[in-house]
Amino acid sequence: MPELVAETPEIPQVELPETLALLPVRDLVLFPFMIVPLMVSRQVSAAAVDLALGTTKDRLIFVTVQRSESDEVPDRSALNEVGTVGTILRMRKLSDGRMKILIQGLFRARVAEWQSGPACHVVRVEQIFDRPGGPGDPHGPLATAELEALSRQIKDDLNQYARAGKVNSPELVAILSGVDEPGRLADLVCANLQLKVEEAQYLLEELDPLRRLRTIASFLRKEVEIIQMQELIQARAREVLSRTQREHFLREQLRQIHSELGGDEGSEIDELRRRMQEAGLAGEALQEAERQLRRLETMQPQTAEYQVVRTYLDWMTELPWQRTSTDQLDLVAARRILDEDHYDLQRVKDRILEFLSVMRLRSQMAEGGAQDGRSAPLSTVLCFVGPPGVGKTSLGRSIARALGRRFVRVVLGGVRDDAEIRGHRRTYVGAMPGRIIQSLRTAGQRNPVLLLDEIDKLGTEGQGDPAAALLEVLDPEQNSTFRDHYLGVPFDLSQVLFIATANAVDRIPQALRDRLEIIQLSGYSEEEKLAIAQRHVVPRAISSSGLGQSANVRFTVSALRTLIEEYTHEAGLRELERQVAAVCRKIARQIVEREDQKRLALQRTQQAGTLLGSAPLLPVLPQGKRAIVVTPKTVARLLGPPPYRRGLSDEEQRDVQPVGTALGLAWTPVGGEVLEIESQWMPGRGTLTLTGQMGDVMKESAQAALSFARARAAQMGLGQDLFQQREIHIHVPAGAVPKDGPSAGVAMACALSSLLCGVPVRGGVAMTGELTLRGRVLPVGGIKEKLLAAMRAGLHTVLVPQGNERDLEEIPRSVLRGLRIVLVDTMEDVLREALVSPGKRPAQRSRRHGAG
Repeated sequence: MPELVAETPEIPQVELPETLALLPVRDLVLFPFMIVPLMVSRQVSAAAVDLALGTTKDRLIFVTVQRSESDEVPDRSALNEVGTVGTILRMRKLSDGRMKILIQGLFRARVAEWQSGPACHVVRVEQIFDRPGGPGDPHGPLATAELEALSRQIKDDLNQYARAGKVNSPELVAILSGVDEPGRLADLVCANLQLKVEEAQYLLEELDPLRRLRTIASFLRKEVEIIQMQELIQARAREVLSRTQREHFLREQLRQIHSELGGDEGSEIDELRRRMQEAGLAGEALQEAERQLRRLETMQPQTAEYQVVRTYLDWMTELPWQRTSTDQLDLVAARRILDEDHYDLQRVKDRILEFLSVMRLRSQMAEGGAQDGRSAPLSTVLCFVGPPGVGKTSLGRSIARALGRRFVRVVLGGVRDDAEIRGHRRTYVGAMPGRIIQSLRTAGQRNPVLLLDEIDKLGTEGQGDPAAALLEVLDPEQNSTFRDHYLGVPFDLSQVLFIATANAVDRIPQALRDRLEIIQLSGYSEEEKLAIAQRHVVPRAISSSGLGQSANVRFTVSALRTLIEEYTHEAGLRELERQVAAVCRKIARQIVEREDQKRLALQRTQQAGTLLGSAPLLPVLPQGKRAIVVTPKTVARLLGPPPYRRGLSDEEQRDVQPVGTALGLAWTPVGGEVLEIESQWMPGRGTLTLTGQMGDVMKESAQAALSFARARAAQMGLGQDLFQQREIHIHVPAGAVPKDGPSAGVAMACALSSLLCGVPVRGGVAMTGELTLRGRVLPVGGIKEKLLAAMRAGLHTVLVPQGNERDLEEIPRSVLRGLRIVLVDTMEDVLREALVSPGKRPAQRSRRHGAG
């Protein structure tokens, strides 16, 4: 921004020529009565100056600001049409080819016509005056009280503004004292304020002097208030600094007095030194702690660095460097604890007992002096993978209880910064150790059971990679010398028993997955949920709601089945726990309300007896616990209509499904789901449309299903030209939910085959499997979750790939009894079983499991 000069010469009377050269400027708005030096370096600007000097008697030029500073050669669309006609007072060419001019603004003007010039813009302009009839109009000035008030306020505020050094021309205040014309007053003030280009252009285009003065007055008032606030802040800062110096002087005097009197000014230092000895610091950690303690002795307590060092020493002395617990490796007790806390899960319990057995043998080897048992750390990190609510976290808590160790849970969901794992360096304000070290301080032992919860939900879009930071934590070859950035010294994590949980394996980074032993926990069947509810959920809900002492609440089996089938739709138990707790809370409210009603009636009876002169009645005490039986009707009355309905919809309960429709089975991180796949065709150009938020793998499965159907066109009596004349649309409802995976390939092919043949699919039949172009059905994952979903939906037949036959051995018997499971090897087997065939069904070559 060049230095501006405000002067009071009268505007010379000049004759406006037919055309003027246009001088574009980047960051300056030229106002009338304004004299400003300009440095001209662009060719278009130099050509405009040369044209103005050589063609006009008064060396007139039209100055306007361009809309964008980055335009080197602005066209007419990049220039403002309202500018100022000015006269070039002086011009001097510099040695580097540039020229320096001194220009004075004369009056406002607007472009009336654009003309082409040899090297610059040439325009015909017309002078514009202040708005007729308004203040400042040369034809009839109008003096008002508001105008006088604005002028006085502007001059007063400008005084304070100038004292702060914000005015470009120091003599402006003196100049304005003799200016009474509002338009001239507004232009002189605008020329010397530090305005933005957009604000200055707005004031230049505003033709009403009163409005210009209002805008200037508002700007000056805001700037003056900011200046006053800055002065107040500076005064407070000086006051605080003076007070701090005084306190420092007094504290130093007090310290000297204590020293002369023999006082114990090092009690805090001695306390830290004692805590260091009790913590068992050794080696590098002890050296660093002693170094920081020596630094602390030389610091003043009121300094910020003192608090930083003190906090660091507090962390060092509170960590369990040597404190451990003795493991209880009794397998009988461990089995009892696991059975008490969890129903079924035999495979998982067996693996945990194997894990504890290895720990017991290794500890015996270490006690016997065997170097192999003592030097090699335990390399297994268990990772429980399954839907929410199946007991992953509680399994970790049961392991800690069986071992007699402390249990600490570290939630990793949403962690996006590796400093959350490794800690922040002490150079940052508010630095802290990472979550691993924080958990160890919470546990108070260096060998707790540390549960890394939601390890599959680590973020990767923040600073660093937290999954990579966990590699060192979980690697038994490295974690014995784990260095937290905040501590800066090694800490031994080799005795920590790490356990991880996740909902989906594929979301865990591959490098981290290699360090984990994956143990799958599938969803629960209805029979398993019923047993768990009777053993764990209902007693816990009754106890937490306070019903154990006041009532004998009993849930019938039918009531629990109603809650499971009609009020929950999940693979785990969390929603069931919430619904059971809701029933108990409502029962508790009813009991309390009845007791209040009885107490109120008793008080009224006592008051009536007192008025009649009789002896007051004694309070009636409750006689024992009242029995409350929760039935399905009780559930419906307390919880309202069920949000879910057992079985299929009215349309799906028919013997056959609509032509072109098939039911598939999908696996999700929260359990299995039944997918209804719809297909339709219409006249078109042979394209395939896929909707329903399908992922890339699912789209490829749809393409493979269409290719298989086209290959079988001849067997179905269809010509290939039919596909060129029809457009096929495949849709998977619940379009707001993303879907992916190859499991729906068989169902898509079945739906397309039904559409092309015009033969419907049997009702109550669902299928899963990956389809190849040759029609083979490949095995898929999540069979248990899919079968549980089919059972929840009330289906009676499920087609499963032949390659998944071994997975059926792990399916609960209640599920196998409730479903007719058909093993299929090719798409021909699927169509033979799924499509409705006239007359007697042909003999089946597929193997079946379960009852029909």
